[in-house]
Amino acid sequence: MTRSNARELAVHLVFELSFFDISADELLEKALQRSLFEQIGQEEPLYAQFPNREQRHYIEALVRGVYQYRLELDQYIGKYSIGWNFSRLPRTVVAILRVCMYEILYMRDVPNAAAINDAVELTKHYEEPELAAFVNGILGSFVRSEPLPQEEVPVLEEDPFDPEPQPKEVSSEEPVQP
Repeated sequence: MTRSNARELAVHLVFELSFFDISADELLEKALQRSLFEQIGQEEPLYAQFPNREQRHYIEALVRGVYQYRLELDQYIGKYSIGWNFSRLPRTVVAILRVCMYEILYMRDVPNAAAINDAVELTKHYEEPELAAFVNGILGSFVRSEPLPQEEVPVLEEDPFDPEPQPKEVSSEEPVQP
């Protein structure tokens, strides 16, 4: 399972939280079950592989963090969604933005560009193409305007999402220029 896949699973769970009056812990308890992955994985490739311990920890950290800071994250979304009323944004887009903004603010080991790129790609996958540009614009404004913690990204590290660590390459096709 890649970090992008784990991030997408977290987006699914954050999206689900927007429909139910349950805590992140209650949802995680129900959702991160091997039997559920085996059942869903037959029809949805994202669920074909059950996350290992480190991957589950990452998913749980994202979902719990978004749940805990959702009001703060929603204020940022509202602030940077110029011309859009927060209540009119698709819940999928809100879930994607919450996860990405949480990573940027609170998960210093995740490069901002990686989180933003995945947010844009997830939006393209789940929503209309014009919303991907909207998400990119919101996140670009967010990272340029807010005082964010400095990124601490190791050059080469054992990554539970990639069994064979590779040097990180910087892409010249970043969706945002922070």
